[in-house]
Amino acid sequence: MPGENLSRDEARERAALLSVDGYEVSLDVRSAVGEGDGSPRTFRSVTTLRFRCNEPGATSFADLIAPSVTSVSLNGRDLDPGEVFDGSRITLEDLAAENELIVDAQCAYSRTGEGLHRFVDPEDGEVYLYTQYEPADSRRVLTCFEQPDLKAPFRFEVRAPEGWTVWSNGVATHTDGVWRFAETKPISTYITCVVAGPYHYVTDSYERVLEDGTRLEIPLGAMCRKGLAPHFDADDVFLVTKQGLDFFHDHFDYPYPFGKYDQAFVPEYNLGAMENPGLVTFREEFIFRGKVTQASYEGRANVILHEMAHMWFGDLVTMVWWDDLWLKESFADFMGTFANVGATRFKDAWITFANRRKAWAYRADQLPSTHPITADIRDLQDAKLNFDGITYAKGASVLKQLVAYVGQDAFLEGARRYFKRHAYGNTRLGDLLSVLEETSGRDMAAWSRSWLQTAGVNSLTPQVLLSAEGRITELAVLQEAAESHPELRPHRVAVGLYRRTPEGAVERYARVEVDVDGPRTIVTELAGAEAPELVLVNDDDLTFCKTRFDAESLDTLKRQLGDLTDPLARALCWSALWNMTRDALLPARDFMDLVLRFAGRESDIGVLQMLHAWANSSLVNYAAPGWRPTGERLLAEGALKELRLAGPGSEHQLAWARFFASVASSPADLQLLQGLLEGTAKIDGLTVDQELRWAFLGPLASHGLADEEVLAAELARDDTASGKRHQVRCLASRPSAAVKAQAWAQVVESDALSNALVEATIAGWNQSSQRELLAPYAQKYFAAIERVWADRSIQIGMDVVRGLFPSLQDSPQTLDATDAWLSAHEAAPPALRRLVLEARDDLARALRGQECDAKTG
Repeated sequence: MPGENLSRDEARERAALLSVDGYEVSLDVRSAVGEGDGSPRTFRSVTTLRFRCNEPGATSFADLIAPSVTSVSLNGRDLDPGEVFDGSRITLEDLAAENELIVDAQCAYSRTGEGLHRFVDPEDGEVYLYTQYEPADSRRVLTCFEQPDLKAPFRFEVRAPEGWTVWSNGVATHTDGVWRFAETKPISTYITCVVAGPYHYVTDSYERVLEDGTRLEIPLGAMCRKGLAPHFDADDVFLVTKQGLDFFHDHFDYPYPFGKYDQAFVPEYNLGAMENPGLVTFREEFIFRGKVTQASYEGRANVILHEMAHMWFGDLVTMVWWDDLWLKESFADFMGTFANVGATRFKDAWITFANRRKAWAYRADQLPSTHPITADIRDLQDAKLNFDGITYAKGASVLKQLVAYVGQDAFLEGARRYFKRHAYGNTRLGDLLSVLEETSGRDMAAWSRSWLQTAGVNSLTPQVLLSAEGRITELAVLQEAAESHPELRPHRVAVGLYRRTPEGAVERYARVEVDVDGPRTIVTELAGAEAPELVLVNDDDLTFCKTRFDAESLDTLKRQLGDLTDPLARALCWSALWNMTRDALLPARDFMDLVLRFAGRESDIGVLQMLHAWANSSLVNYAAPGWRPTGERLLAEGALKELRLAGPGSEHQLAWARFFASVASSPADLQLLQGLLEGTAKIDGLTVDQELRWAFLGPLASHGLADEEVLAAELARDDTASGKRHQVRCLASRPSAAVKAQAWAQVVESDALSNALVEATIAGWNQSSQRELLAPYAQKYFAAIERVWADRSIQIGMDVVRGLFPSLQDSPQTLDATDAWLSAHEAAPPALRRLVLEARDDLARALRGQECDAKTG
């Protein structure tokens, strides 16, 4: 749509011209219930927007994406909607010094998770609404200036169906079917929020006496669909919430600024969560319908704390434009883990961060689309794609290093000054660096240039020279960079030396911290130490780098990785070995062999589940095609062995059961899954709850052993929204050309499916055991994606372009077809080209890995 993709230059011009005094927004969502007439449902949105213009007579525009506009009034002057509204912008001419804009519009409910999303629960027919705006979808619900630096107070009122409850950022009063909300503090448009429907709602409260003696009282609420209420462990959500509020008050010295604290777990959500002040929204999958491991509870706690950190980093102080998205996301990602370790029962959360979050960052930083943490964001499509592993996990990793560089006390004091100095305002990179220079006395400019303003990941490798007596004569750390991003950076690292004990364990016996700078750094403090069997150059995970090993260390890991007693060191070694596999330095079959020999001894459940995912990816992507059947058999045999050995009823047993299901393919393995479903087979202690039933049905469906009738019967047993998503995924996974054609048409040729069902269909459609069946769609993919990108919302466009790329057609021919599309579509939208370039890079990496693995054979 013309003008929908706001550019940075346009935003700068508008911010220089206008300042906003406030919004009054009236929504009428009574149309959400009842029978529709078959046309897209709409709701009434009336916005009163008061703003100033420092150049009277100038022209600007307001943002609104709506099917129709009933009326537009500017300073009492009625404008013709047909002339001033083009579908995404309202032209505002001859502005006064002080202005009042009133727009009455019919806005559309969403089924893509963008704007005001409408969900009908198949279990009971109830309707649920929620909003999701980041980066720029509040304009689908209200008329606004859709950019983060035009902050203003908001006052909402909502007319809702009888029996509903409505929530927004402020505290509500309810009279005669109208919900009116207290005016907010000045906030950005993208963090305003409305949630409405017959939600199950639980309350609690948080109290604290501040240092000045003031009593702070924060009402707490948590909500979910009524159908999920039996599974809702709100007590644990509130426990983590209170622990987080204590932690951030202890460290930030700035009281929580937004009054109440509601947390809504909502259906068909595209993200993990969103930091709307006073009303945080989460994907409802964080309410666990079956047994899950502690890694799931730790992950949920991390997200709760991540969003809470945003109340200060992002909501109170907000970036000027999306270039500095990291000013909120990197900090929230770091603070989420920092608070998880410091305030909750999840004391090993840095292990999860090192193993899981950084894997996301390492992948993103090696893609052709990698970018500095402070990115060059030209427009809103760029912004949407930059919610990535660089902005989140690499940024958080770099902040962890920054804390080591300036010291924790100086870092936190810098944060405290930053909040007080810029409260309710907007900032850029320099605003943060200046306070950190004040508190640490360090020159932040050089650090920023190296870490925030350059892209790419460095590799650090130990080089050990030994004397005839078996002592270190010299230990050096070699630093390398990719040709595409040749920057060598200063790293503060810990170098650990490990060796076997008489009992056979591998333990650290020496550790030093050193500043690595340049291509080769000698670690003088370790000269004379006894010869190590393993050198870990990023021990304790202080920096962001790819860790490599010398030959002796790699041999030690191949023999004794499971004997490494420290769980963080073990997680770092697993991560390094995975990076070597992805870089075609370690054959995929060797990595899978390490998993089969040592994963059963892994104590950290989050690391174990990551190893399962990596082993599966090794098989699907990096193993030589001719060896895949052998690898599949070995993984299934190993998974079943560990499943039978795991403690009855343990979370390790559950993890191995899920992994076994994901790799099962032989008749005997599939028969066992069928027996476990039907109750004719048992594994002591393994409870096959509803979620595990769907996990077992997936491989049965993809191998042709669970047909439409079986899946319909399972849906009748689990006739819920969650059950429907599982059924749709399983239906699309069946090995039939007709099934694949139908799934393709539902996703590519139609927009009838909601975002959640598009996601489920794509997940089912992509089955690694069905490469030949999917082969005809490679050509269709390249013919369709430009049209899909133009016609569908950006979220659905991203899901389709990423999810349907023919990665399973892993051949040079597919690489050539991708290159041909890129060459022929140089004028395609940059965000679309970026997605295709990333998929191409993953495919080229897979082919290099397969070549490496084939040489082993």
